[in-house]
Amino acid sequence: MSTAGANTWQPYEDEPVLTPAMTEGHRATPGKEMDRLRRYLEAVVDDRRGGPVHTAVAFNAAYFGYELGGEGYGNGAFDIDTFPALTLGDETPALPVGALVRIETGSDPLHAEIVYKEGRHPCMSSGADIPAWLSGAPAGAEGPGRWQDASSPVRRELLVPDLTVFGPALQLPEAKLKRFRARQKWLNKDGHVVVDARYASASEAELDDTAAFVHHLLTRQRESLLSPLVPVSIVQLAGGGGEEEWLREALTGLLDTVRYALRTSEALRSWGHYVLARTRIASGLRHDGALGEADLYALTGSVERAAAPTTRRRHGLQGPRTAFTAIGPWLRALAGAEPLLTGVEYAVSVCRANLAVADFVRRDTDNGLRVGSGVRITLDDDFESGGIWRSHHPGADEADGSDPLTPAGRGWRDTVRPPETPATEATDHTAEMEEVPEAPFADQALTDETIGIQNYLRIADSELCWQTPLRLAHLMEDYLPLTPMVCDMLRLLGAETLSVRLELGHPGGTLEASEEVQEVTLDLTGETGALRGVQWPIDFFPGLRIYVQWPRGGTVFRLSTAELEEPVDVDGQLISHRYDPQVLTRDGAPGSGRDGDSSDGLDTRRLVLRAVRRLGRLTPDGHALLDRAALPRGVYATSPAAHQITALEQAVGELLDERHLYAATGSRGADGQPHHPAREGEIPIPLIGYAPNPVVLPRPGTGGPGPGQVIGTEHFVHGFLRRLPAGWEPTDAQRAAYREHCRRVGKADGWELPHGYTFVTAHSRRR
Repeated sequence: MSTAGANTWQPYEDEPVLTPAMTEGHRATPGKEMDRLRRYLEAVVDDRRGGPVHTAVAFNAAYFGYELGGEGYGNGAFDIDTFPALTLGDETPALPVGALVRIETGSDPLHAEIVYKEGRHPCMSSGADIPAWLSGAPAGAEGPGRWQDASSPVRRELLVPDLTVFGPALQLPEAKLKRFRARQKWLNKDGHVVVDARYASASEAELDDTAAFVHHLLTRQRESLLSPLVPVSIVQLAGGGGEEEWLREALTGLLDTVRYALRTSEALRSWGHYVLARTRIASGLRHDGALGEADLYALTGSVERAAAPTTRRRHGLQGPRTAFTAIGPWLRALAGAEPLLTGVEYAVSVCRANLAVADFVRRDTDNGLRVGSGVRITLDDDFESGGIWRSHHPGADEADGSDPLTPAGRGWRDTVRPPETPATEATDHTAEMEEVPEAPFADQALTDETIGIQNYLRIADSELCWQTPLRLAHLMEDYLPLTPMVCDMLRLLGAETLSVRLELGHPGGTLEASEEVQEVTLDLTGETGALRGVQWPIDFFPGLRIYVQWPRGGTVFRLSTAELEEPVDVDGQLISHRYDPQVLTRDGAPGSGRDGDSSDGLDTRRLVLRAVRRLGRLTPDGHALLDRAALPRGVYATSPAAHQITALEQAVGELLDERHLYAATGSRGADGQPHHPAREGEIPIPLIGYAPNPVVLPRPGTGGPGPGQVIGTEHFVHGFLRRLPAGWEPTDAQRAAYREHCRRVGKADGWELPHGYTFVTAHSRRR
């Protein structure tokens, strides 16, 4: 029974809980609108037995009108026959969490919402020890150094369906569901569906949860998305004519708002995109049986002990030890836990277990390093087998300042060198591509030739969009390089130089009028084309990400930056916009600047920092590692004198003590190249490293009402469906208004009002 209060949104009774402001993300959402959405989502989590509720599932509830008290989507805007079909063990196009599906049973299909999914690699089916390569492995991986054709990879996935969301009318009797689970023909014994999920491309397999769900809404669930029967249409919320990119941006903004509402609720706790009610977590901890406090304490202890030395050696040091613990298999091996691993309860148990380990890491370790045992505990994979935690001893060598709760994928990365992602076929221009960089460490580090590369974000018939970080040279020489694909197309115009229009956006920043719209020169004379004569704003810095949009065949280039969710401080530099940490490390080293690039006048400490940042080998997160023996020549360019060596060692010691630099151990191969981590059989060498360590800062003015949070102002309400009391009928004017509403949202011939509903026309009201 729902505990929703009188102020909780009721679909088809109250005005919609989603608003146009929410399509711009949570920062643009007025406080009262956010509070109203948050109250409703808290009630949804409570109504669904305390969770877990994924961001995509919460969006479905708010958009499609999930009714509390057991009805769910029973009155929703769905043609259930259009839902994607699933069959246990079959291959199927990949589906995200939040997908509405039809599970084939040979008789009455099961209609459900996918509320959780995880990787279920075939190598885990035997319950054997977790192979290191599996942690963080890409879709299609079959073993160390073995993977399928990356153009269309397949990954074994476990999907957890919620079979109750469409109300009593579409629920099968519990006895019949038990027979399905016992036969394991339509559902497995736990009430889940295991499928071989095929992805259209390697880039699609790497999309984050939000991007994958938005893509699903705009393709396989499009008919439901654009139905005029929803409480408020995305077409209305987006304020446009239904253009694809407009809808995509609006959906992304709505999901950002929904996730923020969930994460900022005092009644909920988050694990990734999933939330659980705190009351549900507390009741589980008070439970004396399986998965109670004692079992979760045992879990955290086993993660630590997996890599801890078992004995003390009298002479020498223990060799390094690394272990991986997968949450799903650990839970299934626990005596008495089986009832808590069936149906949606499995998802609850997995999230609770991961939260227990995460709390242990937050409270009882120094950024992942357990002081007593010397074991470093980090999350390595948040998808495969319910999540995989990595334990390593000695952990002090790996305490590099990185977030231990950000999946690092070191299991795969440290055992194989992933293949290069094949180039996208010229005919495949429809997929939305997220930038997902590889994460090698220093022995596979990126050099100056490979940092700061441009990444395509979207390739469509009408436009090309890409992102590129600003390099120091771009700022000093007033230019922006173009991608090869754009240059090839522009050369078809027949001109080597051309005057073009540049439009610059900088949300959250300040631009001069002359910077917003500029006339610049398109230069195609060299091997790589560029926009020259660009007037960069004074607060643009090396590493700032620039997002570029070019309408095909046009002479307009639209550039913009993107704000960080929270500003950060990196070595005293306040950064409020997205940036490339590699470029910031390299081009933002001491002595670099738009007025020149010189080490003149720098003291020894800053010369050391400059040498490590400019000469060290880079990792994707901006770390730089330098062979300690190469440091003197890197600082002084020539063989240093004795007094210089003394000053250098003093400066290094101070920087290490103050944690501006850190020490590490690598090895040198037969070819003379340094490696990190150290390789077996190679000569160990000392390294010195730089870590950017961004510190999150609160935004100015947080805590008070933001822009647009004006009390008692008039606001606009879009037209929406409202349920009528029994025996009431809508007027002819309301029927006509609904038909017109349907035409506006894309139904050319209009629809008739569904029985039992009226249509409330758009209006303004004061709140």
